[in-house]
Parts: sequence; C-alpha cells; structure tokens
Amino acid sequence: MNRVYGVIGIKSKMANWNADFTGRPKTTSNGDIFGSDKAFKYPIKKMWENDGEKVLYVKSYKTEKGNLQARTLAERFEQLFEKNVKDIKEKQEVLKTLFQAVDVRNFGATFAEGSNNISITGAVQVGQGFNKYEDSNIEIQDILSPFVDATKKDTAQNTSIGKKIVSDEAHYFYPFSVNPENYDIYTKEIEGLEGYSRQDFEKFKKGCLYAATAYNTNSKMGCENEFALFVECKEASKLYLANLDQYIKFKKQENEKDIIDVSELEEILEKVKSEIKEIEIYYNPYTIHLVGAKENTVIRELF
Repeated sequence: MNRVYGVIGIKSKMANWNADFTGRPKTTSNGDIFGSDKAFKYPIKKMWENDGEKVLYVKSYKTEKGNLQARTLAERFEQLFEKNVKDIKEKQEVLKTLFQAVDVRNFGATFAEGSNNISITGAVQVGQGFNKYEDSNIEIQDILSPFVDATKKDTAQNTSIGKKIVSDEAHYFYPFSVNPENYDIYTKEIEGLEGYSRQDFEKFKKGCLYAATAYNTNSKMGCENEFALFVECKEASKLYLANLDQYIKFKKQENEKDIIDVSELEEILEKVKSEIKEIEIYYNPYTIHLVGAKENTVIRELF
C-alpha cells in the first residue's frame, strides 16, 4: 500500500455536523466554524460496525443491576475479541489482538488497561475540517415538548421548551494522509502482524465517500458527503505534502450549483506529478460545479 493524501468535503444544510458543549456548531476563538477529526471518524466507525467489522472505539452498553451502563475499554475489548486483556501475558499478543479491529488498523489506538500502556499512531491521520462557506449562519429553533418539566411538575403551567441549534449551511473540508509506514515498527518486530493493507484503505475510502450521508440522526440529517480527493503516491516515493484543503476554494452562486475550485491544488500537484501514481476526485455533479481539474485526473460521480 502506497502513501495517500486527500481532502473530504462534507455539506451540512440546516444541520449541526459537530456541536460544542453548548449545542452550537463548533467554532474557533475568532468564530470560524470547523468540525473535529472525531466528528469525521465517528460516522465511518458506525458504517464499519453496521457492515459487521470489528470496531473497538465505539460506545457500547451493558445491563448492570437493571441499569444500562456504558462499557469500559477493557469490557469492550472482551466483548469484541472474546478474551480478557488481564489474562494476556505478553504485550505483543495485545497488539496483535488490537490490530484485528478495523478502526485501530486505520486510526490507531491509545490503550491503557491492566499492565498495558500502548499508543499506536494510526496510518490514517485526519486534520480539522474548516467550513469554507463564508456566509454561514447559526439558527436556533425553539421546540415545544409535549411534557412539563419533571423537576417543576407541581408548579409548571405549560410544557417545556427545548432548542435545536443548526447552521443554515456549511461546507467542511477535511485534510487527511495515509502513511502505511507508521506500522513498520510493529510489523518488523512482531511475527504474524500484518501492516496496513490495500483492503484497509478501501474500507477507509468507502467511509470517506458515503459515511456522512449514511449516518442520519436528528442533528446529522442534512449532512452528506459531497466531495473527495485522493492523491496516491508511487511506490517508494519520497513525496510529502502539506494539508491539501488549503488549496481548495469553495464559492456559492445564486440559483446555481456550488463551485469547488481545485485549480491551485492541481497546479501544485502538476509540479510533482513524477511522484504521483493517480489523482482521483469524487463529487456530487447535481449540486457541485467542479473547476480546475486536469485531464489526467480521474473524475467520478460520488454516487
């Protein structure tokens, strides 16, 4: 598997792709809307889980004395792999077991259970996804509950009012990199441990193309995949690229398709084309007008 760089575009319309602890779309100190890498990874993990893959770092529940409680990491490990981590004597065996989970093989892991203190730097690294639509607004909707507040039921005269907070429209662009060499320190020392494979990457790629659209919750309804760029280096290439999202421009047109302009990025990639095996762009042609793609770039519809 070769190194890959890329960008994933997520559209959010009357939705809240990534909320902070106040319920508002997450922003920087100067007010720029962004989505964390955790918000990007979670729908992908849920897609893998729904596909029957082993996924370690997702919330799961158990019934304890009639109560529903979230499992600890050790309990999730035992549920997923059918072995107690405390019974495993060698750290190498713990590592080999962790690598059975598709999210660990892609995103790495921090695992501190029992006598183990393991940190795995993932082959896939995802940056923060900044909104490139400058005219985004935050909308607050009042929602009337059919019930009174239980804490004030003796004095409450009316049913309670809640709030739903969304952005009217936002377009997040996430940079990512895939470096299979991150696992060389393990594969060279642990017999039988396989590194990052083409199959692992294809599972990640599938998540990049469909997971946001597939993950429909109340706050995520209106969030969808709209753009994906993959730049695969040649085998043994020494090309290293900075985050590619900074070279992509987004623009809205009145009553027209949105514009995603990759002209500047394509100019940069043209200068290092001898190191590149393939450039792929996926996009939604029904809502996006793609500008600046070169002839040797493989263009595919997102659907």
